[in-house]
Amino acid sequence: MTQYGYGSRRGFNPRWIIALVIALVGVVGYFAKEKVTNPETGESYRRAMNVDQQKALGLQAAKEMIPKMGGAADPSRDPDGRIVSEVGTRVVSETGASKTEFAGNFNFYLVEDPNTINAFALPGGQVSITRGLYNRLENEAQLAGVLGHEVGHVIAEHSAQQMAKGQLGQMIATAVGVGASGEDGRGRYAGVAAMMANQMLQLKYTRGDETQADEIGLKYMKEAGYDPAEMVAVMEILKSAAGGSRQPEILSSHPLPESRIEDIKRWIESHQGELKNLKLTKGQPLHGR
Repeated sequence: MTQYGYGSRRGFNPRWIIALVIALVGVVGYFAKEKVTNPETGESYRRAMNVDQQKALGLQAAKEMIPKMGGAADPSRDPDGRIVSEVGTRVVSETGASKTEFAGNFNFYLVEDPNTINAFALPGGQVSITRGLYNRLENEAQLAGVLGHEVGHVIAEHSAQQMAKGQLGQMIATAVGVGASGEDGRGRYAGVAAMMANQMLQLKYTRGDETQADEIGLKYMKEAGYDPAEMVAVMEILKSAAGGSRQPEILSSHPLPESRIEDIKRWIESHQGELKNLKLTKGQPLHGR
């Protein structure tokens, strides 16, 4: 008996219809998110949280995370904690950060973890540096560079951007996994490949965010009166710290210090005409006062 019209349907997997729906929901959901143009960076993007939501999330996360890392130094009792607060406040109050919606929400913490070399920013303006990193810095300008970099993450809303992109990537990876399931070994590989592609996408964007945060941090150092060249010294400190058996946490997702040093030097060279006319300082030494 001759069969008509069935050959083209052989091997059809109805799961791909479900997969298409999942992917479509992810894409529609992403483009339904609020699109904003950042007045400080000029960049347009979609974000998963508005400013108020970022502030609330960051405050709650700080309450949960910092105690687990040894707590924060009390600026009223600890001189180092006071310096972190004072330098961080200067980085915000005397720069373009003061004109953003996040300006009044920044808090700067010296986290009492002497073994971890790290600094991080939570959404909305909660910025921390560990004592492990603080102890390796030499002067206020270097501290301003580290804190300015973290302020840059907040101002550029990197967390809100990454959350939106991550949600889209996860939906697409899930769709591929659903569609490919049940076919054969290649189906499983397709799902794994989709997950890996999503992770690589996020890694690429994260590294781009780090570069942008470096540029914002250098700009804020200049505006606050600190010498941006001291950020090169910070990279050398991190490079030296990476020479041990354990890579510092701050380098886990950042570009390598060598690459950042070259980028920082290029930024300084391109702004040399402006920088030489400014009275820039390294600030006070952080230790041995």
